[in-house]
Amino acid sequence: MAGPGVDALLAEHAELERKLADPSIHTDAAAARTLGRRYAQIGPVVAAARELAATQADRDAARELAAEDPSFAAEADQLSAKLDGLEARLAELLVPRDPHDSDDVVLEVKSGEGGEESALFAGDLLRMYQRYAERRGWRTEVLGGTDSDLGGFKDVTLSVRAKPGTGDGVWARLKFEGGVHRVQRVPVTESQGRIHTSAAGVLVYPEADAAADVEIDPTDLRIDVFRSSGHGGQSVNTTDSAVRLTHLPTGIVVSCQNERSQLQNRARAMDVLRARLQALAEEQAAADAQAARRSQVRTVDRSERIRTYNFAENRISDHRVNYKAYNLDAVLDGDLDAVVDALVAAERAEVVGAGEPVGR
Repeated sequence: MAGPGVDALLAEHAELERKLADPSIHTDAAAARTLGRRYAQIGPVVAAARELAATQADRDAARELAAEDPSFAAEADQLSAKLDGLEARLAELLVPRDPHDSDDVVLEVKSGEGGEESALFAGDLLRMYQRYAERRGWRTEVLGGTDSDLGGFKDVTLSVRAKPGTGDGVWARLKFEGGVHRVQRVPVTESQGRIHTSAAGVLVYPEADAAADVEIDPTDLRIDVFRSSGHGGQSVNTTDSAVRLTHLPTGIVVSCQNERSQLQNRARAMDVLRARLQALAEEQAAADAQAARRSQVRTVDRSERIRTYNFAENRISDHRVNYKAYNLDAVLDGDLDAVVDALVAAERAEVVGAGEPVGR
């Protein structure tokens, strides 16, 4: 049965629908995007609540008819059984969710120990995320990076965005990727056929909304411009269009060279910096309040080894949830859903087990 929380969501949904139907709201793209995300986010709850109410009405009607005609008793029983499933579904949708789940993300991959082999693995991870995004209908954009001599990446930054209004948040799926990814394989640089172990680090954080309250003092920035370079270090632009921003108080450095003009690269780099600062502020606020993250599977501690990719056994293992499968080739081709589903299920179980109140 729907409660006050559901009633509030139904009212909010109706109000969002009214606002989105107003042409004037779309003159502010950022505001329209925020409203559209929220509308899509609570849409499944509203649909489930409406189906539950309709089924309850049908069940009650069947029971009244069964009092006069016993042939309706079976239909009433069937509807009662259906109600059990609908109530469970609605309860699941009402479990508290990460407020960033509907956000787009910025994802960084950095090579670690292992030299050229680590850089090649960083390139493999980048392609894995690009292919996974393609499978889910997300858009990706490489914002900048530093190539290695053999075609890998010393570091690379990727923007991943969902289609507007789909409710299919990128953060909800990729937030688990932050950490150290370990690879075990025979490197292309190994002449004796020995298996080496190396690693690459992944950072992932929600992309800050343009309307987010993240203030950046211009005096806190050092801005450098340089020429864009392609794979192998060759120059792909004869002008100094690439931009590097250094946020002096935090030491955060962001580079962008994908756009054609210096102004465009600077604006995109500012977007990434804003996202980094927002994520940093949230982490610091949580630390100050001594509030640990709800679930260990959501940690973004870069020192934690979260996953191993073993090429000899075609095995992928996620150490946070004891997930293991022997389809590494498919995973590297973007078939990440089974791994991510295991992490989502662990997060959900952690939230429910913590006894948090059901609600938004």
